[in-house]
Amino acid sequence: MSQIKPQTSCVNSPFHPDNNDLFNHWRDQKLQNYPEKISDLIVEIDDPRSLTLNEFITLQKSCKKTNMVIYASKTGNDPNPEIPLSMGRAFGLEGLNKNWLADDSGLTSLKVIDKGIRQQYIPYTNKAINWHTDGYYNTADKQIHALNLHVVQQAATGGENALMDHEIAYLLLREKNPDYIRALMKHDTLTIPARIDEGGTITRKEETGPVFSITAEGNLHMRYTIRVNNVIWTDDPLTKEALKYLEELLYSDSPYIYRGRLEAGMGLVSNNVLHDRAAFTDDETHQRHYYRARYFDRLVGTDALTDD
Repeated sequence: MSQIKPQTSCVNSPFHPDNNDLFNHWRDQKLQNYPEKISDLIVEIDDPRSLTLNEFITLQKSCKKTNMVIYASKTGNDPNPEIPLSMGRAFGLEGLNKNWLADDSGLTSLKVIDKGIRQQYIPYTNKAINWHTDGYYNTADKQIHALNLHVVQQAATGGENALMDHEIAYLLLREKNPDYIRALMKHDTLTIPARIDEGGTITRKEETGPVFSITAEGNLHMRYTIRVNNVIWTDDPLTKEALKYLEELLYSDSPYIYRGRLEAGMGLVSNNVLHDRAAFTDDETHQRHYYRARYFDRLVGTDALTDD
Protein backbone atom coordinates (compact mmCIF):
# COMPACT_ATOMS: atom_id res chain seq x y z
CA MET A 1 0.00 0.00 0.00
CA SER A 2 1.32 3.42 -0.96
CA GLN A 3 0.74 6.19 1.54
CA ILE A 4 1.81 9.75 0.77
CA LYS A 5 2.54 11.99 3.72
CA PRO A 6 1.71 15.66 3.11
CA GLN A 7 4.70 18.01 3.14
CA THR A 8 5.21 21.73 2.63
CA SER A 9 8.96 21.73 1.92
CA CYS A 10 8.97 20.33 -1.62
CA VAL A 11 10.43 23.33 -3.47
CA ASN A 12 10.50 21.58 -6.85
CA SER A 13 6.76 21.91 -7.23
CA PRO A 14 4.51 24.49 -8.91
CA PHE A 15 2.54 24.57 -5.68
CA HIS A 16 5.38 25.82 -3.50
CA PRO A 17 4.49 29.48 -2.80
CA ASP A 18 8.07 30.62 -3.50
CA ASN A 19 8.40 28.88 -6.87
CA ASN A 20 6.88 31.49 -9.17
CA ASP A 21 8.50 30.38 -12.43
CA LEU A 22 7.29 26.80 -12.17
CA PHE A 23 3.85 27.95 -10.98
CA ASN A 24 3.47 30.29 -13.96
CA HIS A 25 4.43 27.52 -16.38
CA TRP A 26 2.04 25.07 -14.71
CA ARG A 27 -0.78 27.65 -14.57
CA ASP A 28 -0.59 28.40 -18.30
CA GLN A 29 -0.59 24.70 -19.11
CA LYS A 30 -3.42 24.01 -16.68
CA LEU A 31 -5.77 26.65 -18.04
CA GLN A 32 -5.14 25.90 -21.71
CA ASN A 33 -8.24 24.17 -23.11
CA TYR A 34 -9.63 23.60 -19.63
CA PRO A 35 -13.13 21.99 -19.86
CA GLU A 36 -15.99 24.49 -19.75
CA LYS A 37 -18.94 22.29 -18.77
CA ILE A 38 -19.64 19.06 -16.96
CA SER A 39 -20.50 17.23 -20.18
CA ASP A 40 -16.85 17.71 -21.21
CA LEU A 41 -15.89 15.40 -18.32
CA ILE A 42 -18.17 12.53 -19.29
CA VAL A 43 -16.65 9.49 -20.98
CA GLU A 44 -18.88 6.68 -22.21
CA ILE A 45 -17.56 3.20 -21.48
CA ASP A 46 -18.92 -0.32 -21.55
CA ASP A 47 -18.01 -1.86 -18.18
CA PRO A 48 -15.38 -0.74 -15.60
CA ARG A 49 -14.58 -4.42 -14.99
CA SER A 50 -13.21 -4.75 -18.52
CA LEU A 51 -11.93 -1.36 -19.65
CA THR A 52 -10.41 -1.18 -23.09
CA LEU A 53 -7.07 0.56 -23.50
CA ASN A 54 -8.69 3.43 -25.41
CA GLU A 55 -11.33 3.86 -22.69
CA PHE A 56 -8.67 4.03 -20.00
CA ILE A 57 -6.51 6.49 -21.94
CA THR A 58 -9.51 8.80 -22.41
CA LEU A 59 -10.45 8.58 -18.73
CA GLN A 60 -6.88 9.21 -17.62
CA LYS A 61 -6.49 12.21 -19.94
CA SER A 62 -9.41 13.95 -18.24
CA CYS A 63 -8.03 13.15 -14.79
CA LYS A 64 -4.65 14.53 -15.79
CA LYS A 65 -6.28 17.81 -16.83
CA THR A 66 -8.95 18.32 -14.18
CA ASN A 67 -8.15 15.74 -11.49
CA MET A 68 -11.47 14.06 -12.28
CA VAL A 69 -13.56 12.28 -14.87
CA ILE A 70 -17.15 11.07 -14.97
CA TYR A 71 -17.78 7.74 -16.63
CA ALA A 72 -21.11 6.57 -18.03
CA SER A 73 -21.12 2.78 -18.13
CA LYS A 74 -23.68 0.21 -19.23
CA THR A 75 -23.83 -1.53 -15.84
CA GLY A 76 -27.09 0.19 -14.83
CA ASN A 77 -28.37 -0.85 -11.38
CA ASP A 78 -25.93 -3.75 -11.01
CA PRO A 79 -24.83 -3.57 -7.32
CA ASN A 80 -21.68 -5.65 -7.78
CA PRO A 81 -18.92 -3.91 -5.74
CA GLU A 82 -16.38 -5.22 -8.21
CA ILE A 83 -17.51 -2.50 -10.64
CA PRO A 84 -15.99 0.44 -8.69
CA LEU A 85 -13.18 -1.70 -7.27
CA SER A 86 -12.08 -2.61 -10.81
CA MET A 87 -12.04 1.05 -11.78
CA GLY A 88 -9.80 1.81 -8.83
CA ARG A 89 -7.36 -0.94 -9.74
CA ALA A 90 -7.23 0.30 -13.33
CA PHE A 91 -5.87 3.59 -11.97
CA GLY A 92 -3.30 1.85 -9.78
CA LEU A 93 -5.20 2.46 -6.56
CA GLU A 94 -4.34 -0.08 -3.86
CA GLY A 95 -4.58 1.70 -0.53
CA LEU A 96 -8.32 1.51 0.10
CA ASN A 97 -9.39 3.35 3.23
CA LYS A 98 -11.60 0.73 4.89
CA ASN A 99 -13.30 2.98 7.45
CA TRP A 100 -15.26 1.60 10.38
CA LEU A 101 -18.63 2.00 8.62
CA ALA A 102 -17.53 0.44 5.34
CA ASP A 103 -18.95 -2.71 3.77
CA ASP A 104 -17.04 -6.01 3.85
CA SER A 105 -15.68 -5.11 0.39
CA GLY A 106 -14.03 -1.98 1.82
CA LEU A 107 -16.43 0.25 -0.10
CA THR A 108 -18.90 2.47 1.72
CA SER A 109 -22.56 2.18 0.72
CA LEU A 110 -24.01 5.66 0.87
CA LYS A 111 -27.78 5.41 1.26
CA VAL A 112 -30.40 6.52 3.74
CA ILE A 113 -30.17 4.49 6.94
CA ASP A 114 -32.84 5.08 9.59
CA LYS A 115 -31.49 2.84 12.34
CA GLY A 116 -28.21 2.04 14.03
CA ILE A 117 -25.07 4.16 14.29
CA ARG A 118 -25.07 5.23 10.62
CA GLN A 119 -28.23 7.30 10.98
CA GLN A 120 -26.21 9.74 13.11
CA TYR A 121 -24.00 10.73 10.16
CA ILE A 122 -25.15 13.03 7.34
CA PRO A 123 -23.86 10.88 4.44
CA TYR A 124 -26.43 8.26 5.48
CA THR A 125 -29.30 10.76 5.38
CA ASN A 126 -30.97 12.63 2.53
CA LYS A 127 -29.67 15.99 3.73
CA ALA A 128 -27.39 18.30 1.77
CA ILE A 129 -23.65 18.09 2.37
CA ASN A 130 -21.61 21.26 2.00
CA TRP A 131 -18.29 21.67 0.16
CA HIS A 132 -15.43 19.50 1.35
CA THR A 133 -12.69 17.11 0.39
CA ASP A 134 -12.91 13.61 1.81
CA GLY A 135 -10.95 12.46 4.85
CA TYR A 136 -10.18 15.93 6.21
CA TYR A 137 -10.29 14.42 9.72
CA ASN A 138 -7.76 11.65 8.92
CA THR A 139 -4.29 11.57 10.39
CA ALA A 140 -1.42 13.03 8.35
CA ASP A 141 -0.15 9.62 7.22
CA LYS A 142 -3.59 8.47 6.07
CA GLN A 143 -4.77 11.39 4.00
CA ILE A 144 -7.17 10.63 1.16
CA HIS A 145 -5.64 11.30 -2.25
CA ALA A 146 -8.24 9.65 -4.49
CA LEU A 147 -12.01 9.56 -4.17
CA ASN A 148 -14.19 7.45 -6.47
CA LEU A 149 -17.98 7.21 -6.55
CA HIS A 150 -20.24 4.78 -8.39
CA VAL A 151 -24.03 5.08 -8.71
CA VAL A 152 -26.10 1.92 -8.28
CA GLN A 153 -29.41 3.74 -7.88
CA GLN A 154 -30.24 7.45 -8.04
CA ALA A 155 -32.87 9.18 -5.88
CA ALA A 156 -36.32 10.05 -7.18
CA THR A 157 -35.41 13.74 -7.10
CA GLY A 158 -32.38 15.78 -6.10
CA GLY A 159 -28.94 14.55 -5.16
CA GLU A 160 -26.98 16.69 -7.61
CA ASN A 161 -23.27 17.25 -7.05
CA ALA A 162 -21.05 20.26 -7.53
CA LEU A 163 -17.40 19.59 -8.34
CA MET A 164 -14.32 21.79 -8.40
CA ASP A 165 -10.74 20.83 -9.14
CA HIS A 166 -8.77 21.60 -5.96
CA GLU A 167 -5.82 22.73 -8.09
CA ILE A 168 -8.05 25.39 -9.65
CA ALA A 169 -9.11 26.55 -6.18
CA TYR A 170 -5.42 26.83 -5.30
CA LEU A 171 -4.68 28.69 -8.54
CA LEU A 172 -7.45 31.26 -7.99
CA LEU A 173 -6.42 31.84 -4.39
CA ARG A 174 -2.77 32.30 -5.36
CA GLU A 175 -3.66 34.67 -8.20
CA LYS A 176 -5.71 36.74 -5.74
CA ASN A 177 -3.02 36.86 -3.07
CA PRO A 178 0.00 34.50 -2.78
CA ASP A 179 -0.02 35.03 0.97
CA TYR A 180 -3.38 33.23 1.08
CA ILE A 181 -1.51 30.07 0.12
CA ARG A 182 1.15 30.60 2.77
CA ALA A 183 -1.56 31.05 5.39
CA LEU A 184 -3.44 27.94 4.32
CA MET A 185 -0.23 25.88 4.35
CA LYS A 186 0.47 26.51 8.04
CA HIS A 187 0.46 23.36 10.11
CA ASP A 188 -2.15 24.66 12.56
CA THR A 189 -4.68 26.08 10.07
CA LEU A 190 -7.48 23.52 10.48
CA THR A 191 -8.28 21.43 13.55
CA ILE A 192 -10.95 18.76 13.74
CA PRO A 193 -11.84 18.09 17.40
CA ALA A 194 -11.74 14.59 18.79
CA ARG A 195 -14.82 12.42 18.42
CA ILE A 196 -16.08 11.15 21.77
CA ASP A 197 -18.80 8.51 22.05
CA GLU A 198 -21.67 8.50 24.51
CA GLY A 199 -19.58 6.61 27.05
CA GLY A 200 -16.84 9.23 27.01
CA THR A 201 -14.38 7.15 24.97
CA ILE A 202 -12.28 8.97 22.38
CA THR A 203 -13.01 7.19 19.09
CA ARG A 204 -11.00 9.60 16.95
CA LYS A 205 -8.23 11.88 18.17
CA GLU A 206 -8.07 15.59 17.47
CA GLU A 207 -6.38 16.27 14.14
CA THR A 208 -4.61 19.50 13.23
CA GLY A 209 -3.00 20.32 9.90
CA PRO A 210 -2.89 22.55 6.82
CA VAL A 211 -5.49 23.08 4.13
CA PHE A 212 -2.94 22.87 1.32
CA SER A 213 0.14 20.68 1.40
CA ILE A 214 2.61 19.27 -1.11
CA THR A 215 3.42 15.58 -1.43
CA ALA A 216 6.92 14.21 -1.88
CA GLU A 217 6.15 13.90 -5.59
CA GLY A 218 5.33 17.61 -5.82
CA ASN A 219 1.56 17.19 -6.10
CA LEU A 220 -1.04 19.26 -4.30
CA HIS A 221 -3.21 17.88 -1.53
CA MET A 222 -6.20 19.73 -0.06
CA ARG A 223 -7.81 19.14 3.31
CA TYR A 224 -10.95 21.23 3.66
CA THR A 225 -14.50 21.46 4.89
CA ILE A 226 -16.85 24.41 4.77
CA ARG A 227 -18.82 23.08 7.76
CA VAL A 228 -19.07 25.41 10.75
CA ASN A 229 -19.67 22.91 13.56
CA ASN A 230 -16.89 20.79 15.09
CA VAL A 231 -14.24 22.69 13.16
CA ILE A 232 -11.58 24.99 14.59
CA TRP A 233 -9.76 27.45 12.34
CA THR A 234 -6.64 29.27 13.46
CA ASP A 235 -7.41 32.77 14.73
CA ASP A 236 -5.37 34.62 12.12
CA PRO A 237 -6.68 37.58 10.06
CA LEU A 238 -4.99 36.51 6.82
CA THR A 239 -6.28 32.95 7.15
CA LYS A 240 -9.79 34.24 7.74
CA GLU A 241 -9.49 36.46 4.67
CA ALA A 242 -8.29 33.53 2.55
CA LEU A 243 -11.09 31.28 3.77
CA LYS A 244 -13.67 33.98 3.08
CA TYR A 245 -12.43 34.33 -0.48
CA LEU A 246 -12.46 30.56 -0.98
CA GLU A 247 -16.03 30.36 0.30
CA GLU A 248 -17.06 33.15 -2.06
CA LEU A 249 -15.55 31.18 -4.95
CA LEU A 250 -17.37 27.99 -3.99
CA TYR A 251 -20.72 29.73 -3.79
CA SER A 252 -20.22 31.71 -6.98
CA ASP A 253 -21.21 30.96 -10.56
CA SER A 254 -17.57 30.30 -11.43
CA PRO A 255 -17.11 28.51 -14.77
CA TYR A 256 -14.72 26.19 -12.94
CA ILE A 257 -17.55 24.65 -10.90
CA TYR A 258 -19.31 21.73 -12.55
CA ARG A 259 -22.85 20.88 -11.48
CA GLY A 260 -24.91 17.86 -12.43
CA ARG A 261 -26.51 14.61 -11.35
CA LEU A 262 -25.00 11.20 -11.91
CA GLU A 263 -27.38 8.42 -12.90
CA ALA A 264 -27.25 4.64 -12.42
CA GLY A 265 -24.12 3.14 -13.95
CA MET A 266 -22.23 6.43 -13.82
CA GLY A 267 -19.34 7.26 -11.55
CA LEU A 268 -16.68 9.78 -10.56
CA VAL A 269 -12.96 9.04 -10.57
CA SER A 270 -10.91 11.79 -8.92
CA ASN A 271 -7.89 12.95 -7.00
CA ASN A 272 -10.22 13.91 -4.10
CA VAL A 273 -11.52 17.11 -5.65
CA LEU A 274 -13.78 19.57 -3.85
CA HIS A 275 -17.41 18.50 -3.96
CA ASP A 276 -20.81 18.86 -2.34
CA ARG A 277 -24.17 17.09 -2.45
CA ALA A 278 -27.68 18.51 -2.74
CA ALA A 279 -30.52 17.16 -0.61
CA PHE A 280 -32.61 14.44 -2.22
CA THR A 281 -35.87 12.53 -1.94
CA ASP A 282 -36.30 8.78 -2.33
CA ASP A 283 -39.47 6.91 -3.22
CA GLU A 284 -40.44 3.24 -3.31
CA THR A 285 -38.65 2.53 -6.58
CA HIS A 286 -35.81 5.07 -6.44
CA GLN A 287 -33.64 4.76 -3.32
CA ARG A 288 -30.33 6.50 -3.72
CA HIS A 289 -27.33 4.16 -3.42
CA TYR A 290 -23.76 5.23 -4.13
CA TYR A 291 -20.58 3.25 -3.57
CA ARG A 292 -17.76 5.42 -2.22
CA ALA A 293 -14.11 4.38 -2.38
CA ARG A 294 -11.43 6.42 -0.63
CA TYR A 295 -7.78 5.72 -1.34
CA PHE A 296 -4.45 6.71 0.17
CA ASP A 297 -2.99 6.67 -3.38
CA ARG A 298 -3.17 9.18 -6.21
CA LEU A 299 -4.51 8.23 -9.64
CA VAL A 300 -1.69 6.82 -11.74
CA GLY A 301 -0.31 9.07 -14.49
CA THR A 302 -1.78 12.31 -13.13
CA ASP A 303 1.23 13.94 -11.45
CA ALA A 304 1.27 17.71 -11.89
CA LEU A 305 4.87 17.76 -13.15
CA THR A 306 4.35 15.33 -16.04
CA ASP A 307 3.77 16.72 -19.51
CA ASP A 308 0.51 16.12 -21.35
